[in-house]
Amino acid sequence: MSFEESVRATFRRGDSDGVLRMARAEVERARSAGEPAGEVEGLYAMARVAIRGDDLRRAEELATAALEVAVRAGDRRLEERPRHVLAAVARVSGDYPRARDLYLANIALNEALGQPELVNSEYHNLAFTELHLGNIDRARELFEAGRERVFREGYDSFVPYLCVAAAALASAEGDRAFAARMIGLTDSAYAAIGQVPDPDDALELSAARAGAVDALGEEAFAREYAFGAAQKPAEAFGIGPVAGE
Repeated sequence: MSFEESVRATFRRGDSDGVLRMARAEVERARSAGEPAGEVEGLYAMARVAIRGDDLRRAEELATAALEVAVRAGDRRLEERPRHVLAAVARVSGDYPRARDLYLANIALNEALGQPELVNSEYHNLAFTELHLGNIDRARELFEAGRERVFREGYDSFVPYLCVAAAALASAEGDRAFAARMIGLTDSAYAAIGQVPDPDDALELSAARAGAVDALGEEAFAREYAFGAAQKPAEAFGIGPVAGE
């Protein structure tokens, strides 16, 4: 397994300390060896941990440093992940207009680089910015297009993110019972692959959970949550039989 694969898997398991140990060692090694790709990946990994720890200033500093390394190297592929983090920093900080612009730019970059799976991921993130800007119809359109694309293209690792999107959209539309079901579905989908949500998606999920519990009460929330947790994503999204049938 490459450093990139290993450090990203460690991050998705929620092991931030492990990521920092690996990333710092990789940055030191890459700088000594004159390998910009390793330096960028290490700085990117540390920036993601900083977002998870709500240190947005540090995350922006690290992502900016990674982007500078990428630009000096003259490799646009190396620019993509730092630019993704800078968009995430804007989104988490609540600067949704800037986040939207940055995600749109990164979509264009990934399209130019021929990286459709990353295009899909950034459209997912763009949909959340539209949701927070009050453009619910546009967000729904983007989420639905993303769901169709994920199942059509077999982007299996992205399925839990569809569940987060469904919970957030239901919450924004005021359907707290369905939001609770989708939260249950999300938790079980991530548990099934041994991962935790990325920091920005974790914030969306937490907000949806708080809203559903407040609206429904603990007991009703638990009932709806359990129903959703018992389903499979394809079933919940109407691509298979409903659980229990």
